[in-house]
Amino acid sequence: MILKAFEINKINLNKNSLFLLHGENEGYKNEILKEKFEKNYKNQIYKYNEKEILENKYNFFNSIFSKSFFEDKKLIIILRATDKIKDTIEEIIEKGIEDIQIIILSNILEKKSKLRNLFEKNKELVSIAFYPDTVQILNSLTINFLREKKISISQETVNLIVERSRGNRENLNNELQKIENFSKTKSKITNQDILKLTNLAENYDVSELTDNCLAKNIKKTSHILNENNFTSEDCILIIRTLLYKSKRILKIQEQIEKKNNIEKVISDFKPPIFWKDKDILRKQINKWSLKNIKYMILEINNTELTIKKNSSNSLNILSNFILTQASN
Repeated sequence: MILKAFEINKINLNKNSLFLLHGENEGYKNEILKEKFEKNYKNQIYKYNEKEILENKYNFFNSIFSKSFFEDKKLIIILRATDKIKDTIEEIIEKGIEDIQIIILSNILEKKSKLRNLFEKNKELVSIAFYPDTVQILNSLTINFLREKKISISQETVNLIVERSRGNRENLNNELQKIENFSKTKSKITNQDILKLTNLAENYDVSELTDNCLAKNIKKTSHILNENNFTSEDCILIIRTLLYKSKRILKIQEQIEKKNNIEKVISDFKPPIFWKDKDILRKQINKWSLKNIKYMILEINNTELTIKKNSSNSLNILSNFILTQASN
């Protein structure tokens, strides 16, 4: 059965036991998970990664179908699910479950996905897709939140808050929470207060900077550098992260030359690559040949030495290097 995300209130929690929440809007999924499901369970919430279920199905089934004297009902949450979990879910359906709800969280599932089709074609199962929030939706959420909390700020500042959330509902909620907490200690909040509170540097981390550099996304890379207040101490962390990710691309390119199958190499790579990192990694692989990434690694090592010898100018050295690599 297919439901739209905004139709979530139509769910009969007493009737339906299996739910598939899929899509890239992690903030919205987590919001629904907490408000509609987790609040109904006290200490009876169990979370599993798909991988650990598949590696030890016996223990997983034992945790589902066994029931202690003190348990009334429990919630099972399966994280990072893919089509690989479909057969296990079918086994659960065949065995039948009582006093249990199972929530399956997945990233984007194509229409041909076996897991998605299983849930969409069965009236007893619930499939909900969570698409990215539009600027209008985030704007509305912000205005409603501020109105409810009786916090008065201008539309211009609302737009700034939404922009700095980067289209991410979780980021937006974090910023709004900071504003609410601040409002409890100050009766009037100025635009300058908001600018200080919604510091974009807190939203961009080192991993995102290095990922976009290696994906040669010069616009995003430049934006992250400009919006962050990196210190000289951050430079070594950034350059080491860049080195680590470059070496990963090198290993993958070497495997691709042998197997000539990008998806299989990514899937089999050790340590495992999380699903959320796979899209940006594919872009990086397409941007760097085996020869070029070897040269890049040498340049990173040389740049690290230069940074260490010129600590007073390390930020400029690092920024110039990153921007040059992202634009080439």
